Amino acid sequence: MLKIVDEQRAGSDWPPVVVASVFQTGLNLMRDLIHRGVTVIGIDCDSRNPGFHSVYGESHLCPDPDRSAVEWLEFMKTLAKRIGRRPLLIAASDQFVSAMGTHAAALKPYYIFSEEAVQVQAALATKEQQYPLAERHGFPIPRTAYIQSAQQLIEFSRDAQFPCLLKPRHQREWDSLPVGNPLRGRKLITGENLEELLGYYELARAYRPDVMAQEIIAGPDDAKYCYLSVYARDGSRLGYCVVREHRCNPVMFGSASLVEPIIDREIADVCDCFLRAIQYVGLCEIEVKRDARDGKVKLIEVNPRFSGTGDCARYMGVEVGWLHYLDMIGKRPEPMEAGEFDFLHVTLLREVAAVPVYLRKGLLTFEGLLRSYRRPMKFYDFDARDWRVTTRTLWECGKILGVEILRTLRLKAARPS
Repeated sequence: MLKIVDEQRAGSDWPPVVVASVFQTGLNLMRDLIHRGVTVIGIDCDSRNPGFHSVYGESHLCPDPDRSAVEWLEFMKTLAKRIGRRPLLIAASDQFVSAMGTHAAALKPYYIFSEEAVQVQAALATKEQQYPLAERHGFPIPRTAYIQSAQQLIEFSRDAQFPCLLKPRHQREWDSLPVGNPLRGRKLITGENLEELLGYYELARAYRPDVMAQEIIAGPDDAKYCYLSVYARDGSRLGYCVVREHRCNPVMFGSASLVEPIIDREIADVCDCFLRAIQYVGLCEIEVKRDARDGKVKLIEVNPRFSGTGDCARYMGVEVGWLHYLDMIGKRPEPMEAGEFDFLHVTLLREVAAVPVYLRKGLLTFEGLLRSYRRPMKFYDFDARDWRVTTRTLWECGKILGVEILRTLRLKAARPS
């Protein structure tokens, strides 16, 4: 159950909110605001996302802003008129961060948001702009290059320390690759040498030739951290917290499946200095890692929006969505401080997929697995009240476990007696 930190609730005449993306991340933001009495509506261009089956708010299917920009903009105008009051618009996926940045001027008469802020967020949502921006403001990054051709990749590799990785500018660029393409749906791919990197680049080149090449940040998964925060329109920080990753899916380079709240002043200061330097406003997650080679905190990526790991902030006592809402509608909120640390935050679907891989690779023992679950747990994607969505999550978890069981049985059968 969610714990309300104070008793403040939205007034009946306060603006509603439109959350752009009803994947589980956006759905959790909707849930948090609804618990505060806010009227919330979700939109998404993918009808498979859980918000369309949830008890939280109402969700509407919209055109894809990447492929049908004009139609999406007309949909947004019509939606605002139907709501009747000018709502606050909050993006919960990179796709809608980009759409808001592109159409900010046209959306502004219909929705509440900071036009200047969404332009900064849209720049951060693309990897080719994010890393140079961070570097200009002194945020340490691994060696990185924007690649548009095989020759540029070769030039990057001449002085690179392998293994290196390739990333799309936006994850959704590889999400849209043809079915059967090994890069489809991946956040990144790692190559041990130039030959491997060129092979992976060839898989993307015909469809998405623009990618980022980058040296890895050395170290285990538990050297990764997330800084979760919200900044007011006047530049002040309304709340923040830091979490440490224990496991992720895929291993080493995936999204976190198990994190713990911590206090880390160095990480908080590095991230805070960067966001203040670029005059950031709104919700933000910054993922970093301490490089095992030099001990420096280095940038993995910035997510300029409400994020999956950002759901953890709510349980630490920092309601980033609520704080952002109050600030944007002119109700100056009191900053919140993290006060709850004795729990683990679990993304169930990822954790079920990650644990067997960690065990197979020798990165985790059964004893270590049991020990990691001794503390109370809060879940990103398990909510007994939202039973339809949770049932689907458990069904997907069951399928993953079924595949693992069959795999184990086949391996045992193949061993000589």
